[in-house]
Amino acid sequence: MGEDERTSVLVFRDGHEVRFLAEDTDSAGDFLRIEHVWSRPGRMAGPHWHPVLTESFTLTQGSVLFRVDGREIAPRPGDTVTIRPGAVHEFRNVGQALTLHHEVRPPLRHREMFELWHRLDVAGRTSRSGVPRNPLALALLWERQDGYLAGVPAVVQRLLLGGLATIARLTGYEARWTRS
Repeated sequence: MGEDERTSVLVFRDGHEVRFLAEDTDSAGDFLRIEHVWSRPGRMAGPHWHPVLTESFTLTQGSVLFRVDGREIAPRPGDTVTIRPGAVHEFRNVGQALTLHHEVRPPLRHREMFELWHRLDVAGRTSRSGVPRNPLALALLWERQDGYLAGVPAVVQRLLLGGLATIARLTGYEARWTRS
C-alpha cells in the first residue's frame, strides 16, 4: 500500500486512537512516530519484549504506569520512558484521558501491526480487550509486532505463532485482512 493510501489516524472501538505522525530517517536511523490517545483506564500492552526495537514513550497528558524489567515507572507529563531491546515491558492507563507520543526505532512492521489490528477490531474480530479471536489473526499480529510475549519461550512462539502465520498466508486468510 502506498504512503498516500494509508490512513494517518486509526480509531479503535474502545476509543483508542493511533495517529501516525512521521515515518522517516534521521542521523540515528529509521523511525516511526505515533501518538496514542486513550480515554479510559486499563491495560494498553501486556508484558512483551523486542529483540531489535527501541521504543520511547513521552507522556503528554494523563497518568500511565510502565513496568520495565520488573521496575515500575510513573512518568510525569513531559517525561520520556525509553525501552531498550530485550527489556520486558508493559503499560497501563491509570487515569482517564491519556496521550503518549511513541517512537519506534527501527520501525520494522509496527505500522502494519496497528493497521491490521485496526481492521480486525472495526470488523468485530477482537475481544473487548482487543485480542483477536481467531488464532490465525493473533499470529499475524504477533509477527508484525517484531517481538515476543514475556513468559513464553521465544522458540515456542516462533514455532506455534510463526507456524499459524504461515498457515494464514497459505490459506489466503492474511490476504483478506491486508488488502486495502
